[in-house]
Amino acid sequence: MASAEDHAIQGQLHRIRSLFKDSAYSKHPEHWDTLWKESSTPWDRGGPSQALDEVLSLHRELFPNAPSSAHDRGKSKPKALVPGCGRGHDVLLLSAHGYDVYGLDSSPTSIEEAKKNEKRVAEEDAEGKWKEVYAPRRDLGVTTKGRVMWVTGDFFEDDWVNDSGYGKVETGFDIIFDYTFFCALPPEARPQWAKRLSDLLNPDGGRLVCLEWPLEKDPMTGGPPWGVSGDLYLAHLGHPGQLLPHNDKGQVVDGSADTTPGVLKRLIRTQPACTHKAGCDNQGNVVDRVSVWSHQ
Repeated sequence: MASAEDHAIQGQLHRIRSLFKDSAYSKHPEHWDTLWKESSTPWDRGGPSQALDEVLSLHRELFPNAPSSAHDRGKSKPKALVPGCGRGHDVLLLSAHGYDVYGLDSSPTSIEEAKKNEKRVAEEDAEGKWKEVYAPRRDLGVTTKGRVMWVTGDFFEDDWVNDSGYGKVETGFDIIFDYTFFCALPPEARPQWAKRLSDLLNPDGGRLVCLEWPLEKDPMTGGPPWGVSGDLYLAHLGHPGQLLPHNDKGQVVDGSADTTPGVLKRLIRTQPACTHKAGCDNQGNVVDRVSVWSHQ
């Protein structure tokens, strides 16, 4: 039997679908801000991704630019980006892993909520509540947190990069984390999503981490969130900026990577031991997958 919480979430999802139905993509940022103002945010998980923490901790060999004790001795910290950061739970987690992190969202209300959340976490952290979650990861050689920068802007434009104080995108970000961002974009925006990620990711050791969700949703049922698949990530990140043919089931017809500039290759795709409740089936089995990508 569905709980009251589940019923509330279904009601919020219905509100989202009705708001975005037949809406031009140019109106989407306005709609997301409206939902934040209404506190209709079923995508907010209330805490950081255990799956992200797991891959950063257990697969450290995949992250050559990962923070270390050397970055605590004056060396510039590696930079991370979380597009569509919401309340910033994963921004704060990446900071605990030693990255200087940029939490980006098109919604001004979302960024205000993220700042409130950061303050709340700091207050509760002083009481020891978040010690095991947001403390510097000393077991990984990180003794100081990275700084956090909250930025309102359009992921597909450069204005937010310049306004953030990071400067022009020259070397790119050392890690980008995508969760509930790809699935929030309509299918027509996916080619540019892949191209933009390729442009923003540091070609020298940068890593894109995708927490793939919702994998069990039929892509033909619409969104947001739109149903995704491992093949969908593979196809678009293997063809950045290219329009790809789909069949009548909403699946990419040709998902094989080509040799055009900017192609991202998948280094690993794994099932995390733990993830958010939304990433599990009715029996509590993990459905989510985590994939890590780099430039070829």
